[in-house]
Amino acid sequence: MKEIKVLVVDDSAFMRRVLSDMLQRDQRIKVVGAARNGRDCLQKLKQVQPDVITMDVEMPVMDGLSTLEWIMKETPLPVVMVSSLTKDGAESTLKAMELGAVDFIPKPSGAISLDMEKVEAEVIKKVKGAAEARVRTMPWSHPVENPPSVSFQKGKKKRVVAIGTSTGGPRALQKVLAALPEQLPAPLLVVQHMPPGFTKTLADRLDKLSSITVKEGEDEEELKNGVAYIAPGGTHMTVVQKGEGLFLELNAQAPVNGHRPSVNTLFQSLAAVQGWMVTAVVMTGMGTDGLEGMIKLRSSCPTYTIAESEQSCVVYGMPKAVVKSGLADEVTDVSNISAAIVHALEKG
Repeated sequence: MKEIKVLVVDDSAFMRRVLSDMLQRDQRIKVVGAARNGRDCLQKLKQVQPDVITMDVEMPVMDGLSTLEWIMKETPLPVVMVSSLTKDGAESTLKAMELGAVDFIPKPSGAISLDMEKVEAEVIKKVKGAAEARVRTMPWSHPVENPPSVSFQKGKKKRVVAIGTSTGGPRALQKVLAALPEQLPAPLLVVQHMPPGFTKTLADRLDKLSSITVKEGEDEEELKNGVAYIAPGGTHMTVVQKGEGLFLELNAQAPVNGHRPSVNTLFQSLAAVQGWMVTAVVMTGMGTDGLEGMIKLRSSCPTYTIAESEQSCVVYGMPKAVVKSGLADEVTDVSNISAAIVHALEKG
């Protein structure tokens, strides 16, 4: 397999060394350079010609966001941000996703983390994934300010929308949720692979950009139409039926195939619901999370499946698994997914 050349950018010499050593323990990865700030990074780009860059967020001289913005405009490359687990760090990380970063790695214990080995497997996995990613060279269009009003027929069945996504998901979710009409006749359940501390910031950010309400899911709350519930990072989100309503249940059980929250776990919980129609959406992301749950869901209740197309995915993994298994009713670019959801609900 092709060697992956990586440029490590961090203002801490210790962190540069730790990340470099960690990455080079994988046979496919070769660290071809290190830079102490953004300006240093831009000078080294042409010399070392990396396939992937790991980028610290907070650096003197030129910070990670400014550097990322320059790279995405001038010489687009897959960039994985390395950020601290703080509220400011989460906001900067999500801004980086918006600017075009492929993924991010949270430092376990602050700017200089002495325990980076805790996330070694994740670092290697995300750098390998970034090497396969489709980098967006064009800025994403601004969210729709006033999504079109839609007339929904009142059917006998109640409806719920479930969305699963991973790498590239924050920008894809922005594109989809911001274009949905406020009077959507269904609740939305969203699993975005993310660690604790980031999903609340993601929900708040998406809420400001959308006509529907977007919030982090809470244990035992009843689902309401026109509200999107984001699974809290590090927590499985499931649905239980009580009488006429659906309620969220959160748990911290073991990760499923390495994921917590898990798309499979959400979909499998929906499979037990009776009297509801499900619109299930699988968007950009590495791996196959969602496939097993989709199989169970489609065999148990009326389900319409939408998969994101390869052309618009940052990483065509999760949707590919669904499409290859013949489970997708519709395959479409991310820019059309909100319309596909609305159309599916209109039919229901």
